[in-house]
Amino acid sequence: MGSLYLPGARCILRQVSSGLPSMQQLQRRYSLGVSAQLLRTEGFIDGRWVSAASTFPVLDPATGHEIAKVSDCGIKEAQEAVNAAYCAFQQWKNHTAKERSFLLRKWYDLIIQHREDLAKLITAECGKPMRESIGEITYSASFLEWFSEEARRVYGDIVPSPAKDRKILVGAALAAGCTVVVKPAEDTPLSALALAELSVQAGIPPGVFNVVPCSREKTPAVGELLCTDPLVAKISFTGSTATGKILLRHAAGTVKKVSMELGGHAPFIVFDTADVDKATCVCSNRFLVQSGIHDAFMEKLAKAMDEQLKVGHGSEPSTTQGPLINSRAAEKVEMQVQDAVAHGAVVVRGGKRLQGSFMEPTLLSSVTPDMICMREETFGPLVPVVKFNTEQEALAIANASPVGLAGYFYSRDLSQIWRVAEQMEVGMVGVNEGLLSSIEAPFGGVKQSGLGREGSKYGIDEYLEIKYVCLGGLSA
Repeated sequence: MGSLYLPGARCILRQVSSGLPSMQQLQRRYSLGVSAQLLRTEGFIDGRWVSAASTFPVLDPATGHEIAKVSDCGIKEAQEAVNAAYCAFQQWKNHTAKERSFLLRKWYDLIIQHREDLAKLITAECGKPMRESIGEITYSASFLEWFSEEARRVYGDIVPSPAKDRKILVGAALAAGCTVVVKPAEDTPLSALALAELSVQAGIPPGVFNVVPCSREKTPAVGELLCTDPLVAKISFTGSTATGKILLRHAAGTVKKVSMELGGHAPFIVFDTADVDKATCVCSNRFLVQSGIHDAFMEKLAKAMDEQLKVGHGSEPSTTQGPLINSRAAEKVEMQVQDAVAHGAVVVRGGKRLQGSFMEPTLLSSVTPDMICMREETFGPLVPVVKFNTEQEALAIANASPVGLAGYFYSRDLSQIWRVAEQMEVGMVGVNEGLLSSIEAPFGGVKQSGLGREGSKYGIDEYLEIKYVCLGGLSA
């Protein structure tokens, strides 16, 4: 196992500012408040906590306040983690499925038991509201629950043989091997290290799960080692398409098995037949609204933003929108708004950069497909709305993207539902529904949004190899 951080949710829209306190007031008001047992700051390798020669700071994006200093692991620690994982795999693979299932389930139970503290860490590290952080922990833990069960259901086939003296046996009998899970530096190292602490309590053997945190500066060297070492058999990455391409090139040298959940730019189409009230409750990257319902949709969405959204620190119960992950992310949203306005878009709500990493939730009308916000993933509280006339026009705009993770649309026309669901070039489609993620369903995209699927019965196949055994010499 390699570096692991929890994937950040693709949150798009949430809150409106109402007297945001000064940065100094925020710093004084909020403390971490988690169990000292879970606040780990060293790397975790072969069941041991490992210090590095240097550290990097983890900052609260809402305040800029330093939460902790985390060991800045380099290629030395990364190599130790690979070696530990490879050696541990030789023993772990000999455990029965039932034995491994028991330990994974125990780990899941401990995460759920400590989910409030884990959520506090996520809120402190990436700024999202506590209720969202709790939801993220619950969802993330569900992967352990699901695969603790699914591990006991890896079946094979007996295939009818063309020869009387042979039997053909096919099964997913081989685990892929030592796996590196790479997550972006902006994600949550403290949360990942807390999970490592809980893995010890769960009885996961040393070396089976390792965490190698590192700074942005060391990421290229550490990532290259993890993705080129011949002992590593599998790479899983969640992050940008650009970084995914780099890791794919690294993996090609030793032909590693690869899973990638990369960038997306989810279209959200609202047809004239949609239930407008339900359609305004969904968050996405780019909205396409049919002309017959456009004005009513904009009015209801603007009103909902006024009434329901509130910017603040993620620890505040009333907060629906925390800060962006860092100031660069806020600058990106600000730049996209400025570009859109310069090319004719109208700011209906928000539009302003607030202090630090905060950005007003922003609603834009009169948006055109050539604007940057319609071509590049935002990762911020920006809702650009394009007006369209026909179904064909909406599909053309929605599919004119090199990525295809998820897509959504609202319609009450059954024929249209089938047509559009089939023609959207994405890996996941939400029809009259904006919350797609479920451990029971496969998560992943098409085009440059990635390779493979996470979750569901299909997800375990990403970590298995098919073996075919031909049993010959049998009497007829």
